[in-house]
Amino acid sequence: MRYRLFMKNASYNILRFFVVATILLAFQHTTRAQYDPAFTHFWMIEPQYNPSAVGNTGELRATGVYSAQLSGYENSPNTMVAAVDMPLFFVGPQHGVGAYFMNDEAGAFSMKNVALQYAYHRKIFGGTLSIGLQIDLLNETFDGSKIDTEDGNDPALATSSINGSKIDGSAGLSFRWRDLKVAASVKHLTAPTILLGDKNEISIKRAYYFTAGYNIKLNNPLFSIHPDVFWTYDGVDHKGYIHARLQYDNDGKMLFGGLSYSPSTSVALAIGGKFHGVVISYSYEAFTSGVGFGNGNHEIVLSYQTPLNIYKKGRNRHKSVRLL
Repeated sequence: MRYRLFMKNASYNILRFFVVATILLAFQHTTRAQYDPAFTHFWMIEPQYNPSAVGNTGELRATGVYSAQLSGYENSPNTMVAAVDMPLFFVGPQHGVGAYFMNDEAGAFSMKNVALQYAYHRKIFGGTLSIGLQIDLLNETFDGSKIDTEDGNDPALATSSINGSKIDGSAGLSFRWRDLKVAASVKHLTAPTILLGDKNEISIKRAYYFTAGYNIKLNNPLFSIHPDVFWTYDGVDHKGYIHARLQYDNDGKMLFGGLSYSPSTSVALAIGGKFHGVVISYSYEAFTSGVGFGNGNHEIVLSYQTPLNIYKKGRNRHKSVRLL
């Protein structure tokens, strides 16, 4: 009886949490540009925002992302991400490592980020607490030859390619309990300033991220609903997504479709599934004001997971034989 009451109260508190999170996101009146791109598939690429997520699947995971923003406009931004993470079974399954490369281009600017990640996972309070650290190498390039100005002799504007680099870091924390996951992280811990040549610099603000998700099981075991929330803030600008998708799982096959809403900014549709072991998802994000419906963002994500049997194979290599 006590257990059922506990589960009932827990479910109520989880529902209340998502209602409050939705209300807070709905009160966003402005969404401005931030240094790091925000993806509508945030729920599918957790390590991109939080290093504590690496190794949390217990399998080798490889992910690729491509995003074309503001389609139809000349020199519109586009972003590419390639990432891999895995548990360190030869050390212990509670350790995870990962790495990713991101290339973000917008007009004359190009930003590259190479990151190495580590996470420690520990069972606690009936769930899993994860702590993650990340080290980044940031590189910014500005190609002045791509800028067409009326005054070609402006000394403040570089006419050739200039670049600069900086070491940076990130940290994250997450907790998974049954079908609930909550995570928070900080990117750009050093708030670096990247020098471009002798006269230009780019100052990067420390950015805070919060994500949460829940798996709602339906009466039909083949279907489930997955609500998720995402919010980021860098001290000045902020952005958030409210997402929900319906998922079908049967005998290794998976299909899903979902909607995402960024208050006062955009709405996105995502569809995808698992085909021959590869999860493929596509989304289109249409802006609700300021930009035409056909000038939204296209996003594609590919993800592949496979079990690692290195640790298990090594366990029985010297199995003894008993003669009777």
